[in-house]
Amino acid sequence: MPIISSPQEFNVEDLYVDLRSIVGSPLYLKCEGFNFAGSVKLKAAAEMVAAAERSGVITEGSVLVESSSGNLGIALATIAASKGYRFLCITDPRCNTASQRVMRSLGAEVRVISQQDANGGFLESRIRYVRDLVGSSEKYVWLNQYANPNNWRAHYRHTAPAIARAFPDLDVLFVGAGTTGTLMGCARYFKEHDKPVTIVAIDAVGSVTFGGIPERRMVPGLGTSTRPELVDESYIDDVVHVPEPDTIRTCHSLASRGFLFGGSTGTVVSGAVRWLNEKYPGAEPVAVAISPDLGERYLDSIYEEGWLNEHFSHLDR
Repeated sequence: MPIISSPQEFNVEDLYVDLRSIVGSPLYLKCEGFNFAGSVKLKAAAEMVAAAERSGVITEGSVLVESSSGNLGIALATIAASKGYRFLCITDPRCNTASQRVMRSLGAEVRVISQQDANGGFLESRIRYVRDLVGSSEKYVWLNQYANPNNWRAHYRHTAPAIARAFPDLDVLFVGAGTTGTLMGCARYFKEHDKPVTIVAIDAVGSVTFGGIPERRMVPGLGTSTRPELVDESYIDDVVHVPEPDTIRTCHSLASRGFLFGGSTGTVVSGAVRWLNEKYPGAEPVAVAISPDLGERYLDSIYEEGWLNEHFSHLDR
């Protein structure tokens, strides 16, 4: 049995759910929510912090600072607490209240930026706030998940090899696109190891990551209002954009069968099923999708009747 001394040492790497009986398509879901941070972001956070420590960027008195809509902030708060670091998360009103409470419970400071960008998002405002902080004092250390190569390296070293071991005959891999760290790490691994795997990025309608038109997005997690520096489309074979009502329907469909997953998972599964039905009708490819987190942090949003009525009043669930 595993015995650990810090939270980042534990992650359930090889848990997959066979979704065929639920979604009607051959799809295995890699569950990344079973660790002390509750999401796939623990890997990236651990890799970025370790690299900063090795380079000497983090010193006594340093305050780690990051812009996050939730999961990366929780992962950094978890690691900061275990190492005795101070951590400041800059987020926006779309960050779930539950995620903010988790970070504060771990000792992090959370600041909510309410000023919208010109494109209706908050990311540029959050990043501008972080840049101003970093410029105001040397004590602030910005890990910058949007441009830090250790974000994708975490998945190149851990997530992708684990999938390759579990599914040596893998045909298709579906990965959600947020900062694109998970996406680019997995895509680089399979392409650079000459594995004939089709890499499909799943994004939200309204995200600009792959050149989409910015629109209102209410479900935190996937999608961006500013194109991430990490993204390199030469490693990606296809992109699927999922409307948020489809995300919510998929989450509720999975929950009705006992699997309470987060909004990002609903987006990824919805996009993966649509792509499989279009590209492999009636066929049996070996397909895996990555589930970033579980659903408890979304109880006040996509699983809450009042929130749904406010933001998706015409949604047929």
